[in-house]
Amino acid sequence: MLMVHIKKYYEDITNEEIETERYSALQISPVHIHKDKKAHKEALLTLGEEIVDHIHGHHHVRVVNYSADTAAASTRVAVEH
Repeated sequence: MLMVHIKKYYEDITNEEIETERYSALQISPVHIHKDKKAHKEALLTLGEEIVDHIHGHHHVRVVNYSADTAAASTRVAVEH
């Protein structure tokens, strides 16, 4: 269910639709509890791959740089909250 939420969240914040033809062709979703574990695993991996392929193809990957001094940064965050 989480991967479906990730897909929907990404589509909402970017206003882009992620094409999931291979996932849809499997005709399985998280609510299909009668399907076996192997089918769900294949669907999950397929959906994840399609999401990643879409993101890499559209170059919306943002890099977050962290401070080299993580101890000082953690202290500042703790104090702020």
